[in-house]
Amino acid sequence: MSDERPEKPLPEKALSEKAVSEQASPAGPSPQGPPAEGPLPALRASDADRERVVDRLRDAVAEGRLDMDEFEERLDAAYRSRTYAELEPLTRDLPALGATAPLAAAPTAPGGLTKAVPAGSDAAWPARIVGGGGAAGGPAMAVAVMSGFQRKGNWTMPARFHAVAFWGGGEIDLREANFAQREVVINCVAIMGGIQITVPPGVEVDVRGIGVMGGFDQRDSPGPVEPGAPRVVVTGLAFWGGVEVKVKPPKQRSVSKQKPRKEL
Repeated sequence: MSDERPEKPLPEKALSEKAVSEQASPAGPSPQGPPAEGPLPALRASDADRERVVDRLRDAVAEGRLDMDEFEERLDAAYRSRTYAELEPLTRDLPALGATAPLAAAPTAPGGLTKAVPAGSDAAWPARIVGGGGAAGGPAMAVAVMSGFQRKGNWTMPARFHAVAFWGGGEIDLREANFAQREVVINCVAIMGGIQITVPPGVEVDVRGIGVMGGFDQRDSPGPVEPGAPRVVVTGLAFWGGVEVKVKPPKQRSVSKQKPRKEL
């Protein structure tokens, strides 16, 4: 018998043989882990997907996160999008619906007094759209027959409000009011009487009433519509009477200053 034994391949030889076998194999080396996650797949978006993005953009406008120019630009891009990868950037910088973004510290006045946010400012509008419908926060009708009515101060304007003045007058002041919805409707019926509606600057006003020997009058311009501001639609009938829409800034509440105490 021969004492010769087969020699063990050297490490370099074994590695070279392994490389040759892997190169010869069409499948190549087996993967060591899951592939890295890449960008969104080029899957086709449906009409429902586009509508969901459009609804989120509308909510962002109501919340004051987007102005009208940004909204129109993204709206056009949403309807032209064909894939998820094109839709995703349109809402990437918007928080989830119902999420609350961190609030910046409110500016403080000398003496540690916090300055309140003005009632008609851009930052205040999203907080004043309280949601709900119907007669949320108060009655949905006010009637004045040879008398008068007032709705003013801190109150909630319902989604639809009916105002009737017969040989009388009514006043609806929205400068400090909250709104049940972003669009509210005031239906006025003035017969030999008058109704006055006061809105703060920045609110969108749409007057559609009909006057018969009377009229619906809007002399003041509310100016440019502020982002997130509500829309007030005034409709109804004025017969030998009138409905007037005025624009006035919110009332400035004066803060009484305390006199320093004299030391004894």
